[in-house]
Amino acid sequence: MDNLKAIVESLLFASDTPLTIDKIKSVLEVADRKAIREVLTSLTQEFESAKRGFFLSEVAGGFQLRTRPEYRQWIRRLKETRPARLSRAGMETLAIIAYKQPVLRSDVEYLRGVDCGGTLRTLLERRLVRVLGRKDLPGRPMIYGTTKQFLELFDLKDLNDLPSLKDLKDLDEIWPSDSR
Repeated sequence: MDNLKAIVESLLFASDTPLTIDKIKSVLEVADRKAIREVLTSLTQEFESAKRGFFLSEVAGGFQLRTRPEYRQWIRRLKETRPARLSRAGMETLAIIAYKQPVLRSDVEYLRGVDCGGTLRTLLERRLVRVLGRKDLPGRPMIYGTTKQFLELFDLKDLNDLPSLKDLKDLDEIWPSDSR
């Protein structure tokens, strides 16, 4: 395929979700994963060297074109929307699920010390959390985990990209929580 790079670039541009190499391979009906990987690497380098308004990011197990963060103020003006914010309870609940998954609601509530039913419902509606299944316990409680949309929102390739607890403790030493 002579124009493989242009086709892959078009697919990335048209997709509103990250594309995996396997998805690109199935669309192109090409058997060579290595060629697709080389095209993605080449596109990443081209976008970086040209300092375009967007870049190719490896996120949520796939690749996605993203606008550069330094241009967000103009993009917000274009979209004329405010970014959806999570409450402190939402962020705490999401952090517990991200770090402890798979996790039960009762475990989250134990760690937070309060009921989290409403917060979990909000996270489910925003597709940041999903039900992974049910635990084989009385009442068959649901098991929760994060979604690909969570990875996209926080610009993570996978859950291994979450900051370690040591990194978070170091951050708290630099910027104590009582000064925020």
